Amino acid sequence: MSQQIDWLQRLGKWRTVFAGWQLGTRAKGDPECDAVRDHREVTLIMRAELNALAQLLVDRGVFTAQEFSEQVNVEAERSCADLSERFPGITATDYGLTMTAEAAETMRTWKP
Repeated sequence: MSQQIDWLQRLGKWRTVFAGWQLGTRAKGDPECDAVRDHREVTLIMRAELNALAQLLVDRGVFTAQEFSEQVNVEAERSCADLSERFPGITATDYGLTMTAEAAETMRTWKP
């Protein structure tokens, strides 16, 4: 009898790779690394859930893959505008982030 693989559990294991990539190797129990691991696990699982939901809706004819893609672009554009408003002086472009002099004030109180 073959064993059922819990792919969400397996996918969540990648959290450690992402945390190490972001912060360097740290022991379990390091508060900053634990927070990054937790966030990465949630992000990985949410991505899988969203992909599954979208595929089911396309398969059932609720919308097409093209309609979904177009709406994702609309939402991404809206999110970019919201983030630029939240972080004055910073704008996302096709080549990276553009920062004006206003961005220096935005980031003035950030940790170095």
